[in-house]
Amino acid sequence: MNFRQKSAPPPILGFQVTPMIDVFCCLLIFFIVTYNFSRAETSLEVKVPTAKEGKDNQRPINQCIINVASDGRVILNSQTLTQEQLEAKLRQLSEIYPDQAVIVRGDQHVEYSHIVDVMDTCRRANIWNVAFATTAPAPAPSQP
Repeated sequence: MNFRQKSAPPPILGFQVTPMIDVFCCLLIFFIVTYNFSRAETSLEVKVPTAKEGKDNQRPINQCIINVASDGRVILNSQTLTQEQLEAKLRQLSEIYPDQAVIVRGDQHVEYSHIVDVMDTCRRANIWNVAFATTAPAPAPSQP
């Protein structure tokens, strides 16, 4: 008597496509969301002036962007703030990160006094690392 059952040959395992599609979709969603968050502060209605030596640098992770609109509104993290509110937020940042970098994006038509007010607020909040955002000039058209 033969009590052993004949075992079926093992199934041939091929390349599993479904898990690869799942991973691809997750990565795609991650990169889209990350891109949208990184461009959020630079997509506001603030037209930054151009500079001959201006560059589009990569934004560091811990960088704070303060937008000054053409009407003088101060915008931080998509919220319009008064100078007192801005100072309170910047003071909190400077206590946590003493070398906090701040980029001021002033509209090209804003009065200079509004930019000076933001700079004074940064100084009162112990923020010393302040830079101004510019854009690179448009490339000159090539001539035939």
